[in-house]
Amino acid sequence: MWPKWFQGIGSRLWSPHLDPVWGWLPSRCAVCQSWPQSPLCETCISRFAQPQHRCSGCALPLPHPSERCGACIQTPPPLDRCLAATAYAWPWVDLIARYKFQQQPGWAGPLATLMLSTPWAEDTLDAADWVLPIPLSAQRLAERGYNQSWLLARQLSPNKADAQLLLRTRDTPSQRTLPRAQRLANLVGVFAVEPLRAAQLRGQKVLLIDDVMTSGASLHTAARVLREAGAANVSALVLARTEAGSDA
Repeated sequence: MWPKWFQGIGSRLWSPHLDPVWGWLPSRCAVCQSWPQSPLCETCISRFAQPQHRCSGCALPLPHPSERCGACIQTPPPLDRCLAATAYAWPWVDLIARYKFQQQPGWAGPLATLMLSTPWAEDTLDAADWVLPIPLSAQRLAERGYNQSWLLARQLSPNKADAQLLLRTRDTPSQRTLPRAQRLANLVGVFAVEPLRAAQLRGQKVLLIDDVMTSGASLHTAARVLREAGAANVSALVLARTEAGSDA
């Protein structure tokens, strides 16, 4: 008898609606190294990406079930909802680095699947009219060769994803080591809606997609630009969220 992963291989090879065959053939799990498995096995996802109670405004973990943290109640963020699949910690730090900095765009599929497992993610995707990635500058895009957030958005919702509606107007220094105030200062005027398509956002629900959320500066700046263009609702779904006290 053929192993389970091999069953149905003939029909899948020729399906025009699936990713190329090499994207789903069995491989070694990148975390536990077991084989044959998907690139991220269910055991590792269950172990290292356990759902947490998170604030719906900033996606930081909460010690008990609650809608929002005190900071987001006192100063509401410009996001109607913010969802994070997991903490920015091992093993996800290493996998995101492979995906983002080591020319491994094939990780978009497995990582998008992890994002879909986030509570409320599918409902938020279904409700959205547009699924927009945080854009890269032309300089950063040329260096990297692809926008990792766009690849995730396309995997999550190919019919709603659009990489040309929200634009980045200029390059900025790396934000990773900067305090929040400096991040916000660097991002002033950095995002814009495509002028000829601004009317398409009026009254619409938008879901922003990013790989890592640190201070939220990029997502908040983009959300404000979208609201100024007339978007009625702006939410965010990110792969990983840095957490208080994290040195990742």
